[in-house]
Amino acid sequence: MVRPLDRPEAHGARVFRGAWVAGVRRHFPGEPKPGYVSPWEETPEWEREAAGAVYGQVRQFLEVSGGQAVRLTREQKGRFVATCWTAQMYRHFGDPKPAYVADWPELPEWQRETDADIFEAITDFGR
Repeated sequence: MVRPLDRPEAHGARVFRGAWVAGVRRHFPGEPKPGYVSPWEETPEWEREAAGAVYGQVRQFLEVSGGQAVRLTREQKGRFVATCWTAQMYRHFGDPKPAYVADWPELPEWQRETDADIFEAITDFGR
């Protein structure tokens, strides 16, 4: 049996995860937690599913905007990714830790920058 995340459409989740890891390596001050930069094969199933869902939401946002979502500011792009991710935290955890669902102003700068990088990586991947 082929699991959903073994199918070709799971590639978007890998794009998201790759952009996350690259962003953490670029923006995190000091040494990031191992789980932040672990390879795809070590990423928990729920996180793979969440990454795929957010990737899909960004792609759909780009589509329904006629591609004009690329014109958002860097902050708007990051906020969109962060909001989509927060919804996934509620979906997968029901009652997540407050840090998992923090609003944009409460996120550390490295995470805001990484979320903006993710949006841009998804945009670039679709071109």
